[in-house]
Amino acid sequence: MPEKTKHDSQTTKSPHRHAPDWIILTIACLAQFMVVLDVSIVNVALPRMGRDLHFTVSSAQWVVNAYVLTFAGFLLLGGRAADIFGRRRVYMTGLFIFTMASIGAGFAATGTQMVAVRALQGLGGAILSPATLTIIVTTFHGPRMPKAIGAWSAVAGAGGAVGGLLGGILTGWFSWRWVFFINVPFGIVAAIVASMYLREMRNRDAAVKLDVTGAVLVTASLASIIYGVVNTTTKGWGSTTTLSWFIGGGIGLVAFLFWEANVASHPLVPFRIFKSRSLSSANIVMFLVGGAFFAMWYFLTFYFQYILHYGPVKAGFAFLPMAIAIIAGAQISSRLLVKTGARPILLTGAAIATLGFLWISLIRVDSSYWGSILVPAMMCAFAMGLLFSPLANTATAGVDRADAGLASGVLNTARQVGGSLALAILGTVAADRSATFMNPDSGLALVSGYQRAFEISALITLIALLASLAVPRGAGLAAKH
Repeated sequence: MPEKTKHDSQTTKSPHRHAPDWIILTIACLAQFMVVLDVSIVNVALPRMGRDLHFTVSSAQWVVNAYVLTFAGFLLLGGRAADIFGRRRVYMTGLFIFTMASIGAGFAATGTQMVAVRALQGLGGAILSPATLTIIVTTFHGPRMPKAIGAWSAVAGAGGAVGGLLGGILTGWFSWRWVFFINVPFGIVAAIVASMYLREMRNRDAAVKLDVTGAVLVTASLASIIYGVVNTTTKGWGSTTTLSWFIGGGIGLVAFLFWEANVASHPLVPFRIFKSRSLSSANIVMFLVGGAFFAMWYFLTFYFQYILHYGPVKAGFAFLPMAIAIIAGAQISSRLLVKTGARPILLTGAAIATLGFLWISLIRVDSSYWGSILVPAMMCAFAMGLLFSPLANTATAGVDRADAGLASGVLNTARQVGGSLALAILGTVAADRSATFMNPDSGLALVSGYQRAFEISALITLIALLASLAVPRGAGLAAKH
């Protein structure tokens, strides 16, 4: 009761009608599905999109990175906005920006237009995504929370795999432009249901001020570092150009930390939040596994199309078993969480992921989907489902409910930053490995690069397994009380 009283004193609610739990959960999960879907749905469409918009192989990565970078850089701002301005208002604002940017991406006529609109779409996602977890944390209490977070995590995890499936179907049967237009009906439905049933709730004591400077600094810094990594495919790691991007990004990050600690009156990242061991350890693990899993979808997409010579539709359907595995893992995880706590699940999930990546790193030019890809890929996907629910629960359980949006923003940022860095680094490592062959565009050279990327992914998840030992033993069990 004391916790509830404190929470009520810090929040204000609007007089919208009471809605059943499943409607509130659907509102949160539908928007989160849209946001996560757009990270992976473009992968299968990239070859055709690149031809139509005249992207080079290296510049095509920015269709993905423009979205992920702005998404990651402004997630913390979005999480704070949900606490300050209210979950309903921020949800609707993010949904509007995301949906309108999706329309713009579908009509993009040049590569420059596409990258610009994808960045705007990432901004909309950054506003929308933290609001979805805030809705869950402020709505569900006690033993209902792990189940709700489990459903949210299943949707978030499955979005990556379903993105490949849906992207392949839309590209093969219609046009790559429909990978963006598909967001419009989802956005309209989500907006109608949210306007009818979602009550406003915000932190009444929060100062109405956002740290835009901090968000710009961290986004520009990350973009500089990632651009430097991608640039190594043509300039080399030790070139003046590459080092300049790295140094600029490093200086920007130092400036961001100084601004947050000493200048910002209402910092984007109040460092006090990291006093929670649960939140800090969960973010480290999420940063690592998010990077490994994000890169997995990217490399499997190109393996399916360039090595196995699948068309977009067949490549899309190849991801279907993985989507099912993620959902199964998330449901199992949410049920075990209140019984075992988070740490045993995290250790198990990271171990399964490590074995899966090691197995899939054995692929060859003549490997088959059924004999060499399906089982290890499903292992990795199942592990993803196991991991995301306890990580979300652990990160949000250790903070005051008034900071739920901030905690969810930090966690999502860890996943997206890990994903964007991993994609840039592993993509560069794979390209460097392929370049050592006489014909770097041959199937043998490409597969050698993919092998190296999966080997490093296995190392990343192994480090995540060790990092999971820092998660408090009781994390997740508190949901029972």
